[in-house]
Amino acid sequence: MECHQCKSQGKSCGGKSRGLAFFRKKQPLLDTETSTNPPIALVGMPNVGKSVLFNALTGIYVTVSNYPGTTVEVSRGLAQIGEQIITVIDTPGMYSLLPISEEEKVARDLLLSEPVSVVIHVVDAKNLGRMLPLTFQLIEAGLPVILAVNMMDEAHRWGLDLHQDSLEMELEIPVVCMSAALNQGIDELRHRIAPFLPVQTAMIPV
Repeated sequence: MECHQCKSQGKSCGGKSRGLAFFRKKQPLLDTETSTNPPIALVGMPNVGKSVLFNALTGIYVTVSNYPGTTVEVSRGLAQIGEQIITVIDTPGMYSLLPISEEEKVARDLLLSEPVSVVIHVVDAKNLGRMLPLTFQLIEAGLPVILAVNMMDEAHRWGLDLHQDSLEMELEIPVVCMSAALNQGIDELRHRIAPFLPVQTAMIPV
């Protein structure tokens, strides 16, 4: 898969950095609202707010099923990005692309064996340092990646801050600071996803 390296012009989360310088309601998917584009994949360690972000993006049209040949559940839903409807996959929690559990193996297989439009790596802003190694692995695997730095509200309460522009320049991928539980940063994330989606061309009548 071709690597996408997007140098964007994101806004700083503000302030000086003190660390780094830089319910869901299950309903069947409607047959008329399926997406033909490769899906968006949400990845990240457990307890980083990944499922909260999934719910914020997809709303109520969600299916939960076992990944083929496993007992691991995978959630899929539909999100509107601009004028397009696209599938979002909430992958099982993972720490590395080198799996040591069935959940991690399923998440890795979803990323490496199925085409994706973009991978959104959701991380906890309070523990960014220990979560970035997976970001590097995703980038090195040639995947199109957006880093979603979640729980910024909690980080601010701890006196932590992040220089979004600096981190984007270091990683050479889009970075979005957000607090998904407070619905903060969702619109910016949708805006940053849009360039990764295939451009839809209008049909010209013959």
